[in-house]
Amino acid sequence: MIDGGKLRACLVAHWGLVNAAVQVHNGGMNSATWFVSEGGERWVAKAVAPGSRRPFIGGLEVAAHVERAGVAAGTPLVTRRGSIVVDVDGVPLALLNWVAGSGLIGRRPDEQRLIGATLARVHAALRSVTIKDADRFHWVDPRAPHLLVRPWVQPSVAAALAGYEALDVGSLSWGLLHTDPAPEAFRLDRKTGECGLIDWSIAMSGPLMYDLASAVMYVGGIDNADYLVEAYLESKTMTRAEVEHGLPAMLRFRWAVQADYFARRLVTDDLTGITSMADNEVGLENAHRWLDRLAAKEPSWARRGHATA
Repeated sequence: MIDGGKLRACLVAHWGLVNAAVQVHNGGMNSATWFVSEGGERWVAKAVAPGSRRPFIGGLEVAAHVERAGVAAGTPLVTRRGSIVVDVDGVPLALLNWVAGSGLIGRRPDEQRLIGATLARVHAALRSVTIKDADRFHWVDPRAPHLLVRPWVQPSVAAALAGYEALDVGSLSWGLLHTDPAPEAFRLDRKTGECGLIDWSIAMSGPLMYDLASAVMYVGGIDNADYLVEAYLESKTMTRAEVEHGLPAMLRFRWAVQADYFARRLVTDDLTGITSMADNEVGLENAHRWLDRLAAKEPSWARRGHATA
């Protein structure tokens, strides 16, 4: 996306980092990233596709609000000319402040509690924040041509979307979203106990339940997310009744988003963040299994009426 020489020249020209050490990272599927260090300080350089410039800037603006609320979020370092994003041969690039710590995995109860509590804290901080021209949830088109990549994709996505729409989405709690709060986006500094949340890629207003469903998805589904859900509910950002009513359908919709995402990547031969198209196939098939599973039965957590502490 950007070669090493041009990146180093950009760091000098826009941020005055003359002797920066640069190491390729590329840990995400929708961007290119590098670790940057100089004089004992660290940053992450992040580049996105040219068409993602507007949402990229919006996401960085949301990150700034999150950080002002006391949660480290990987905010952009302003350039010498006061910008937060520069273009390198048309490719948007930002230099993000380093968030200390390491990403979580989400398997242990303590990590799940931390994910739930941090997400709730972020949602509470963003409920009163307005971003001009923020996108509005959602973006899934059940008639999109790429959903024809496999016979099952379009009907499964359409069914999950119908389930989401049946929730009376206007009655759900809305606010600015992270949109993809995977465990590794939660960075715990074990020296201070502080937990940050990074990878803010868009400014989008939507049901807070979508973020919660995303976090639940990543830790193995509702039956494996009791500690996460309970920690989130303790903040009273959402009521228990709203979560019990909406989470199963939203989780199914979240897996439909996965199917939509990997179907699009397969059709467009998108290898960003991966080494072969087989990785996209794995992602799509994983979505297939979960969509079938969620369509077949109501999750036991919803039948129990609440998660156990």
